[in-house]
Amino acid sequence: MEPRQSVAREAARLIYIGAYKEYKHAKEAAARSLGVGTLPSNYEVALELDDLTEREEGLERTKRLARMREVALEVMRAVRAFNPVLTGSVWRGTPRKGSDVDINVYAANSEHVNSALDIEGIKVSQSKEVVASTQNKTIRSVHLTLDYDDFVVELVVRPLNEREEVDRCEIYGDIKHGLTLPKLEKLMKTDPLRKFVPRRRYK
Repeated sequence: MEPRQSVAREAARLIYIGAYKEYKHAKEAAARSLGVGTLPSNYEVALELDDLTEREEGLERTKRLARMREVALEVMRAVRAFNPVLTGSVWRGTPRKGSDVDINVYAANSEHVNSALDIEGIKVSQSKEVVASTQNKTIRSVHLTLDYDDFVVELVVRPLNEREEVDRCEIYGDIKHGLTLPKLEKLMKTDPLRKFVPRRRYK
């Protein structure tokens, strides 16, 4: 096995067992432990992590993905007025044990989203404001955590003006399109286990 692949595989293992959350730190730790001076891309680690998860979790993972997408559909229908988009590993089709269901919504006030959830009997267990700074701007969002059917749903309330913005994935390098409610509804009828992983790393 090439040293680069060895580091990617070890980094994936470290992420899987929960030793590291960030790809960068996992790759650095793996390279140190193996005495290798080269680092793989995040994309290479992601592929190894997906393969490892498949080997470890098998059919259980397949069932979990289907149910997590059903949960996403139910929550997104409750907040349909706020243009929900399924993102993260449940969109990609690559969740593992402990993964959240990540959904973005767009609203001027998070309380409006709270009210819509309350009407549907969906309770928010935690709410927190998150501030992220980039070179160009400061991004504020409110993260609503829902405990729903044994899964954790992370509902991120983003400003209305961010709805049309394009984000590039740090792992796969492609555009993070996600799944809107109509697209998820169609997917669940036609191919509920489909993966959205590019065949190569986009620059």
